[in-house]
Amino acid sequence: MLVVGLTGGIATGKSTVSTLLRAQNIPIIDADVLARQVVAPGTPALKQIVEHFGPDVLRPDGSLDRPKLGAIVFADEQQREKLNAIVHPAVQRAMFWGVMKCWLRGEKVCVLDVPLLIEGGLWRFVGTVVVVYCSPEIQLHRLMARDHSTRERASSRFNSQLPIADKVDYADVVIDNSGDLRDLEEQVDLLIKKLYRQAGYWYLFSWLIPPIGLCSAAWTLLWKSIARSRRSTLRRRHAVAE
Repeated sequence: MLVVGLTGGIATGKSTVSTLLRAQNIPIIDADVLARQVVAPGTPALKQIVEHFGPDVLRPDGSLDRPKLGAIVFADEQQREKLNAIVHPAVQRAMFWGVMKCWLRGEKVCVLDVPLLIEGGLWRFVGTVVVVYCSPEIQLHRLMARDHSTRERASSRFNSQLPIADKVDYADVVIDNSGDLRDLEEQVDLLIKKLYRQAGYWYLFSWLIPPIGLCSAAWTLLWKSIARSRRSTLRRRHAVAE
């Protein structure tokens, strides 16, 4: 099974691409959805959050008060790191089991929709990295329109993230969402065809004979990880030289 990592920058249109893929019956494992599920009432992650941050981060119904917790962690980097140390492993475990369920169903392709795919290092564990791109200026205008925010506030959020150009350095496939929806749909259709061709019929052997699948996956991830790292390093050196 081909595991695809889908990412992008804020307001580049990653969620739209994810929706288009889902509409074509491509299984999507959404990290944002899982991040909410792993801190639902009664979960171990929520218990750890309350133990560290105190009961004030809970709503009266026992659910997590995200705005209140957000006010704490965005003002304190150490607190943010502590929260990430609690939530990220839980999300990664949920993603792993999501991938396993897709494999057990005999899926040919599954997509991990992860905003921080590059920052979190998860790009090392997927067969293909897809980055949804648009120019920084378009990103900024879309963000302002979406959130009804000022340019200053939008710029603050925009600048707090890894530049989209840095994410493109790790991409095996780049979807340019600078145009309209029709253009985006055409690119997604081409992407789906490419992914199915890439998966080929080898996934059947991997599914029927798991040891072959594990060896194949390990080898693919190793050489692709090395290739992406080299590509990113070369582009950074080239940028510095210019």
